[in-house]
Amino acid sequence: MEFDLSEEQVMLRDTVRDVLTSTYDVETLRSVTDTDLGWSRDVWNSLAEIGILGLVFSEDDGGMGAGPEELSVVMGELGASLAPEPLLGSVIVPGMLVARTADDATRADVIGGLSSGERLLAFAHTEPGDRWPHTAVTTTAVDGNLTGTKTLVDHGDVADTFVVSARESDGTIGLYLVAADADGLARTAYRTHDRRRGAQIELTGAAGTRLGSGDASQVISDVEVATQSALCAEAVGAMTRALQLTVEYLKTRKQFGVPLATFQALTHRAADMYVSNELAQSMSTYFTAALADGDYDPIIASRAKLQICRSGRHVGQEAIQMHGGIGMTAEYPVGHYVSRLTAISHTLGDADSHLARLSGSVSEWDMVTVG
Repeated sequence: MEFDLSEEQVMLRDTVRDVLTSTYDVETLRSVTDTDLGWSRDVWNSLAEIGILGLVFSEDDGGMGAGPEELSVVMGELGASLAPEPLLGSVIVPGMLVARTADDATRADVIGGLSSGERLLAFAHTEPGDRWPHTAVTTTAVDGNLTGTKTLVDHGDVADTFVVSARESDGTIGLYLVAADADGLARTAYRTHDRRRGAQIELTGAAGTRLGSGDASQVISDVEVATQSALCAEAVGAMTRALQLTVEYLKTRKQFGVPLATFQALTHRAADMYVSNELAQSMSTYFTAALADGDYDPIIASRAKLQICRSGRHVGQEAIQMHGGIGMTAEYPVGHYVSRLTAISHTLGDADSHLARLSGSVSEWDMVTVG
């Protein structure tokens, strides 16, 4: 297996990095996320122009036809820069659902709009009181009319169309396209602690268009696994940058007339942060490689997410501690990285949830024998 980035992946990383770092520092990030929209249309258009919005979609649908490795490269840069643009929630996740279920005409229309940046979708799946893995879908679909409540809709505040999961009369789960301005749909927008946006939507007989036929449960599961991989890559990017900021601070901040980096206890703690970051990077790479081979295994997803949660918590807490009081201020970036890492760790299952899944599957594993 090749662990180094290819020449094309390096070019992709550097291009995305140039777009994001030329825009975002902590002051710009705070001013942009304080707006009603919460992200920059200019950056969004730039990402569309260089093909990032259509990255994972097939060339036949107007995308770039890239794979999980390229998406991980992009998500790592989003994590490192804390860019708030809704690439995952408004494009990648709903776009993958549409690409796997819609007919040719619908797929071409929706994917084309997403790739150009003209359309914004959102996946409405989670329901009040339902904990991950979110299988208790109580929203109903009767003759294409949907009734129910969906919460934690990532960037649902700006979506012009929702991909909504609903249970049909025969008990199967279907996916429906519902226009944001449809009669019978109401949404309540809110702001999250990591300065992102979400929404809760109420459906009261809202008309929807069925995507494909049959039960969509497996499609939803596969897309969730792909989403977990993207979140892991984003978290690694954020962790790596938080570690870099901490090391730079230890080298420049002086106490008793000498840099903090001269204190052995602090350098040992920084080394432990590095180990946690490397563990997270390794698991993210392993996860991405599995997806590239077509293995959408939820157990692999839980292995990776568990390590990401543990590493993110360790790196984040140590970064705050070793920065001291400045690490808690809104004017300094490290606290924003910790907030984003915390949000990722609670998205699609926290550490305890994934540990429970792994422990519950132990009996299914093969016994290793030495003969």
